[in-house]
Amino acid sequence: MNMVHRDLFEVHSPDNSDKEVHPVDKIRSLEEKITGAIEKVKALKEENGLLSRRLRELEGVIRQRDEEIARLTAERDSIRAQVEELLGELETLEI
Repeated sequence: MNMVHRDLFEVHSPDNSDKEVHPVDKIRSLEEKITGAIEKVKALKEENGLLSRRLRELEGVIRQRDEEIARLTAERDSIRAQVEELLGELETLEI
């Protein structure tokens, strides 16, 4: 069995012809990939910040709506009680 030792800096092309890649080229390629990853992380952090602020805004809107619903529910219950009281008084008049 013939074992071929491959080096970190060797590239094997699909046509089986071996081409040597210089370490500097390999480092440049790695640097480009790292730079791209860093840019992507920065963009994602910025987007996360924007989304977090929007979420807080929407949570504030929800709290306001919940307070408004509670106020309107209490007002409805008060009006319902007044109407029931008036209907009770009307029943006593019709006797």
